[in-house]
Amino acid sequence: MSIIGHNELSHSKEYESFRSSIPLRKIVVDNDGIKGWRIYDSGPKTIKCPLICLPPVSGTADIFFKQILSLTAKGYRVISAESPVYWSINDWCDGFKRLLDYLQLDRVHIFGASLGGFLGQKFAEINSNCPRVASLILCNSFSDTSIFNYNDSATFFWILPSLILKKMIMGNYATENTFIDNEMIEAVDFMVEKLESLTQSELASRLTINCINSYVQPHKMDNLPITIIDVFDEYALSPSVREEMYKCYPNAKLAHLKSGGNFPYLSRSAEVNLHIQIHLRPFEETEFSSRHSK
Repeated sequence: MSIIGHNELSHSKEYESFRSSIPLRKIVVDNDGIKGWRIYDSGPKTIKCPLICLPPVSGTADIFFKQILSLTAKGYRVISAESPVYWSINDWCDGFKRLLDYLQLDRVHIFGASLGGFLGQKFAEINSNCPRVASLILCNSFSDTSIFNYNDSATFFWILPSLILKKMIMGNYATENTFIDNEMIEAVDFMVEKLESLTQSELASRLTINCINSYVQPHKMDNLPITIIDVFDEYALSPSVREEMYKCYPNAKLAHLKSGGNFPYLSRSAEVNLHIQIHLRPFEETEFSSRHSK
């Protein structure tokens, strides 16, 4: 599949409108005063339990622009958050907790894509005694990093050149055996553009967290409302990974998309946004509402 030089999505009116109307903020929460989270925070600031979107390995905070524009138009507060360089899951979870403290958010709903979904689960698990997560929406995600078969080599990612790290990630984008439409091609091109913008340490740290041996303990999240969004066409994770997620969360709501590839929040944004709203609806009129009731 060829990568188009001129990316349709990043030159679309929708994306340009997003970039011109919602500022990118850099929030430094760590003691060294250097590490900054990049966030887009849109919607009513009076809402104290917003939806926070967490990207996959290759994603930047702006990949959820279709969720932000659509949902904030309906009164939701949506924050897309991209972490600085962290080399362990615990460090990431500590940093995310400090980000929530800085934003004065006691609880949040998390929409996590792939690695973002895994980290959302780990954050909910680690903080289960003093919950900070009101609910989870897991999109094309996983519960155990051993599926990537890089456990032994993950500790060496920090010395690998960017080019090799990018090739490792792009290998997962290949979808030669399945039909892909224009929306899916545009989504891949957009994600490749975002991947190109990441530094070596950003890539290496994300891949390290993605592949170092770790798994979720779902029993610590027994009472958490969870929706699992996945696609029925080919994407980077195998069907057995999907089955494992269903086993982990037997009470989760399942939202199946017939197609959408690796990045359905871009290629099938209307469907994904509808499932997000269905998930958040039971929280309306409660203290955990993400929406300003009109």
